Amino acid sequence: MKKTAKLSIASVVLASLVTIVSACSGQPNAASPETQASNSQTATPAAEAPRVLKDAMGNEVTVPAQPQRVIASYLEDHLVALGVKPVAQWSVGNNQVQGYLQKELGGIPAIPYDLPPEVVMSHSPDLIILESATLIEGDKYSQYSKIAPTYTIGKEKNSDWRKELLTIGEVLNKGEEAKKVLADYETFAAKSKQKLQKEIGEKSAAALWITGKNVYVARQDLSSGDVLYKDLGFKVPAIVQEISKSGDANWNAISMEKLAELDAEYLFIVNSNPTAVEQLQKDPVWTNIPAVKNGNAYTFAKDSSWLYTGVIANRQMIENVLSNVMK
Repeated sequence: MKKTAKLSIASVVLASLVTIVSACSGQPNAASPETQASNSQTATPAAEAPRVLKDAMGNEVTVPAQPQRVIASYLEDHLVALGVKPVAQWSVGNNQVQGYLQKELGGIPAIPYDLPPEVVMSHSPDLIILESATLIEGDKYSQYSKIAPTYTIGKEKNSDWRKELLTIGEVLNKGEEAKKVLADYETFAAKSKQKLQKEIGEKSAAALWITGKNVYVARQDLSSGDVLYKDLGFKVPAIVQEISKSGDANWNAISMEKLAELDAEYLFIVNSNPTAVEQLQKDPVWTNIPAVKNGNAYTFAKDSSWLYTGVIANRQMIENVLSNVMK
């Protein structure tokens, strides 16, 4: 996102000690028919040959046809959606991983979000996929590329989870699978939006994240905000619009003064600190929010999908909304 909103979540989580395409396809690097004939070798099918792809940083990356040992930190939602298990998974702090993915990734070793090269090497990957240029600052790209082919997605696609999914599909030689996964999600989201609006009409909503020190609100076009406003059709409160214009992270801090102006009719709250939530619930600012007054504030654990994004996270968020709102 202007820096990389996803890494902003990692930074916030560490600070608070809690838990947040079209790649240019090259031709297979196969030998010419004449060379194959002279060597009496059988031609390698294109699907099994390494591919040369140009990443967002302009690097030409020779990618295995069927990578088996992938590291794609903070991109695991896309991997799981495509049926791929990484050899290590993103984490912050004391090995805090993305809880909502642990049904699929339970037992997969954690790796620090900043991907120390020596730790990456210890997992013997055959492909490394990085979400942004910030991960390859200095000589890190050189270090990673000596370990395994390293593909960087870049800000333009990293800012749009749909483009990111399709890009990863291409890198993993699963382009058609990625298109189907995305199409299935769009159908699910459209049907859910229709059900929701039939039940409650057009209402406003916001997603909040409460940590030990701060309250954050989801930006309207990223993470949970993208699901609430684009996929489900909730109206965007004025304060969310205001903060979204100035904040470039998935989640941006909201002051108590601004919280007092939040006129959301529905609230979806990530509770990362029960004590802080209990204290906030006693504050008149909180009790005067329309959603709270009307009993339309719903709380989810810190290991839920609400801090993340992707087909799996977004489906879970939509299911959470439907199960709570349409009682």
